[in-house]
Amino acid sequence: MVIGKAAYHVLVLLILTAQLVGAGDYVRPPAAKSVFVSLSNDHSKKSPQQVHISLAGDASMRISWITDDTTPSVVRYGKSPGEYDGSANGTSSSYRYIIYKSGQIHDVVIGPLEPSTTYYYKCGLDSSPEYNFRTPPAQLPIDFAVSGDLGQTGWTKSTLQHIGESGYDVLLLPGDLSYADFYQPWWDSFGRLVEPLASQRPWMVSQGNHEVERIPLIHKEKFTAYNARWHMPFEESGSDSNSFYSFEVAGVHVIMLGSYTDFGPGSSQYKWLESDLKKVDRKRTPWLLTLVHAPWYNSNTAHQGEKESTHMRDSMEDLLYNARVDIVFAGHVHAYERFTRVYKQDADKCGPVHITIGDGGNREGEFTPSQKSKICYVLRYKDPQPNISVFREASFGHGQLRVVNASHAEWTWHRNDDAQPDSTWFTSLALDPACVV
Repeated sequence: MVIGKAAYHVLVLLILTAQLVGAGDYVRPPAAKSVFVSLSNDHSKKSPQQVHISLAGDASMRISWITDDTTPSVVRYGKSPGEYDGSANGTSSSYRYIIYKSGQIHDVVIGPLEPSTTYYYKCGLDSSPEYNFRTPPAQLPIDFAVSGDLGQTGWTKSTLQHIGESGYDVLLLPGDLSYADFYQPWWDSFGRLVEPLASQRPWMVSQGNHEVERIPLIHKEKFTAYNARWHMPFEESGSDSNSFYSFEVAGVHVIMLGSYTDFGPGSSQYKWLESDLKKVDRKRTPWLLTLVHAPWYNSNTAHQGEKESTHMRDSMEDLLYNARVDIVFAGHVHAYERFTRVYKQDADKCGPVHITIGDGGNREGEFTPSQKSKICYVLRYKDPQPNISVFREASFGHGQLRVVNASHAEWTWHRNDDAQPDSTWFTSLALDPACVV
């Protein structure tokens, strides 16, 4: 019997689905089309775009935006719409990437600010539109949204919609933001895509492999666009690199590490991590979180044996374990997986919980029966499931961590096309008598 091309693809899909689902793999919907966000026709070259905010030390917020033309790097702000009793000046810069030249990237730190307060602000010219943001609380409880490998697709838009409805205080993103992959206009598109959320709540991000953008002999510098556009509070935390830093909010100390920056003993990052962990006061911040991009623990068949995972774990796992880090978030694998508390690849009640949350909505799939047809995306896991792996699934979604008090936090993972299939409670290791260092 002769069948057409379309019917053949459907038959292949049915066979693969039957085989792989029978083997315990989750078949997620196909990756959605990429979404490029352009400026509106009436947008002035002097108007701010790609506005986003981030925590910048004690009671301060960094406001970042881009203009096509040169404008003042100034932010006016206040607690009521149209009334600005505060003002701060900052800096502007631009960068070149092969033939691309960015707009003016503005960077202004404002403060001191009051906790749990809504501020209204304008970037640059008086004629600019008014934005607003809410500062995080000074004390627990606090709500984090967590999402990695966002990209710019229809699924990304779904993830952002769900995050926006969650009532979060701070977003944590463990690398792979725009998936620009050398084509710099995609960075501009990403900034416009996330602006509705990123201009209202602090986004604390780290870099992944898609931020490297180094081309031998042509563009030797790593992280050019990322460092220029997403300035994180590394100076405030004593770091010498935007690739690794820490910050404190409410009762939580958060460490952001660079998977694609030297992490070996003797490296700047390793020495900084040692120093930063020694400064952590678990009475003031009973919760200690860490973010990396490449997961140290992973039962998916994708991204196995990469040095950014295994070598970094070998180098730094003792530091995190001895400091009693509570949770390690990672991305890179485009799926969700939660491990039990673990150390040296075995369950350990005093080790951190490792969570892979690289399911934000990127355009890439881990498995396609036909690269041309792209009719199916299946993420495959090792079989049997390791004992230390508690829950795993390849759906798109995001996570929410609600740190309720000094001892307890609730974690939920939300599927974009469904409800919340995974939820659990954590107890801070700082308050576990069996884990006191």
